[in-house]
Amino acid sequence: MAFLKLLRQSPLSARIGLAIVLLNLLAALLAPVIAPYGETESVADVWLSSSWDHPLGTDHLGRDLFTRVLYGARNTITIAFATTMLSFIIGSMVGFMAAAMGGWADLIISRIVDILMAFPTLIFALMALSVVGTSVMSLIGVIAVLDSTRVFRLSRAVAMDITVMEFVEAARLRGEGLFWVMRKEILPNAMPPLVAEFGLRFCFVFLFIASLSFLGLGIQPPTADWGGMVRENAGAITFGILTPLWPAGAIALLTVGVNLIVDWFLKIASGLKD
Repeated sequence: MAFLKLLRQSPLSARIGLAIVLLNLLAALLAPVIAPYGETESVADVWLSSSWDHPLGTDHLGRDLFTRVLYGARNTITIAFATTMLSFIIGSMVGFMAAAMGGWADLIISRIVDILMAFPTLIFALMALSVVGTSVMSLIGVIAVLDSTRVFRLSRAVAMDITVMEFVEAARLRGEGLFWVMRKEILPNAMPPLVAEFGLRFCFVFLFIASLSFLGLGIQPPTADWGGMVRENAGAITFGILTPLWPAGAIALLTVGVNLIVDWFLKIASGLKD
């Protein structure tokens, strides 16, 4: 009920963002039901135009593009969400720990993170994936570790402000342990900025995975992936065929939808009024 009340008071932009995200989630969840063909099934000639049998045409191997976009939503969103969750678990825990412990522990952890952040993220990811392989688990692990450095910076900065509060000092004087303080005192008070950052980091990870797939080191074929679909069908643009624009448009649309929701949440968390 509280959510419905909040939704009724939400601006039009937030409702549009929620509609876009829900549409993508439904496409991801119901892909096997909605898709008219199999994910890797070749059903017609290559790069056909839109028709009743193929609403978005076909790709470079004659696979139905509408089917591939649906399955691409399932694969890309699932992997991006899992990666973002893992990066937040790692980054926030280490950030809270560094802020709560302070001293040399904070200094050493912060310098290690600074070293990791000194390397360009894309180049670092390409090097790491070239070594550990391009499986889904490797992709999630490498991107999560790299992205956790950004989460660490935010969570540490927020936790540093919280650890000097009187209620945290009172908990320490009662003899509460480090992890109790992190879980019961720091985390609840750090949630608003972390939730907002989660939406932004999801967009970054989502686009980053699409970029890696476009370069050939992301989600590997024949698994459907929006970034990989753009790369596979890029040659169609030369002939005036719009095939790669459909997955590219899906990437852009989901990114816009998530950002609209994040903007709404930031406004609520900050207490600003219209």
